[in-house]
Amino acid sequence: MERITRDNSAVCLIDHQVGLLSGIRDITITELKHNVVGLAKAARILGIPTIASTTAKDVFWGPTFPELLAVLDTTTYPIIDRMTMNAWDDPHFVKAVEATGRKYLIFAGVSLQVCAALPAYSALAAGYKTYVAVDASAVFSTTNRQLGIARIQQAGVIPVDYYSIICEIMATNADPLANDVYAALDMDFAVLLGRITDAITSRQKSNLPRSASR
Repeated sequence: MERITRDNSAVCLIDHQVGLLSGIRDITITELKHNVVGLAKAARILGIPTIASTTAKDVFWGPTFPELLAVLDTTTYPIIDRMTMNAWDDPHFVKAVEATGRKYLIFAGVSLQVCAALPAYSALAAGYKTYVAVDASAVFSTTNRQLGIARIQQAGVIPVDYYSIICEIMATNADPLANDVYAALDMDFAVLLGRITDAITSRQKSNLPRSASR
């Protein structure tokens, strides 16, 4: 089976809107923002197309939250507003996905079991390989999350977390973009390890004989 790569994948971010954030209950708003922004930043660094969509922006749920909007390339991939529950039912969204030429799609959304999962099911039926980044998504109750993930798995969509799917795509720490990708993902342990590495390097340099350090 072909592996997911930066050349065959795209990210689809569905309904990360200010009006929906206040209803989430399974994750803090701060954590959700951190994760989805990290996913979007890393995808952009790796050159992965990212298509964002909103639903009923001017009627119900408002715009994409500002921190995410700031990292999206909306010139190349304008945010698609729609009225359908399932983003895949909107022909403009499907056309945008098709235009990328990518067959591996990573979905995330608010809510997970509707905004992210429904288009993932439809895209899977249309011949795409689909994933849902569950920690870049959110729901309105613990029950929503439990049932949402169970149905995703039963449907054949692959649940992932935002960090591991980006690592799988990047594939090697020798990638010249690795430092930027890890910075975008903003994982606490990665920052800590980076500081430890810097400290060790600095200590080693300070212990060199003066002639050797020149």
